[in-house]
Amino acid sequence: MNSPILIACAHGTSSSLGAAEVNALRDGIAALRPGLDVREAYVDVQDPELPAVVTGLPAGESAVVVPLLLSVGYHVKVDIARAVKSRPDTFAAAPLGPDPRLASLLDRRLREAGVTEDDAVVLAAAGSSDPNASRNVEALADQLRALRPNRIVPGYGASAKPSVPDAVAALREEGALVAAGPQGKVVIASYLLAPGFFHDQLAKAGADLVTAPLLPSPVLAEIALERYDAALAVRA
Repeated sequence: MNSPILIACAHGTSSSLGAAEVNALRDGIAALRPGLDVREAYVDVQDPELPAVVTGLPAGESAVVVPLLLSVGYHVKVDIARAVKSRPDTFAAAPLGPDPRLASLLDRRLREAGVTEDDAVVLAAAGSSDPNASRNVEALADQLRALRPNRIVPGYGASAKPSVPDAVAALREEGALVAAGPQGKVVIASYLLAPGFFHDQLAKAGADLVTAPLLPSPVLAEIALERYDAALAVRA
């Protein structure tokens, strides 16, 4: 019996570099599981759109939609849920985050950027109106705090508060109120999958530096396959 098709569903981006990084992630998933049918889909911006991919599945084939997204939110709870509901034997896995391995990857990006323990960090996520998404980001922030002594606060690109610029400004104000001791930088840790619109906005948020996005890293493909396997185990 063939394994169910894995539909690797990303947000979509107009950035050619971001699109290439996500395509490489799909290739990485396929390389880790030879013979698995890994298909491309998006919830916004790019084609093929997820509903069309689900509709076009071969008759009688089952599939798991793995969100290449970092938190629960509208795209997971509405767009992906609606798409899988439209066809029997098609169901959704959990998103990639939160996960301690993503916190470790963020820690690595901060170290690569030369961030010291005196620096304050804004954990910058895309943001969602769904409060579960903010809880996911807070959970990831706790995982990152377990790895680093820095002051770490979440900030969001849209639909949740504080915004990334507001979080940066608040940390600067905190630093200005410190009477003595070293004054560190304010750093944005990009909790985004790949380059694109939201990552570009981080450079305008007033921080001293911005880390690179999570991709490229093989850990994302490993997590995606674990989400796929976990979804199959629940359905077994």
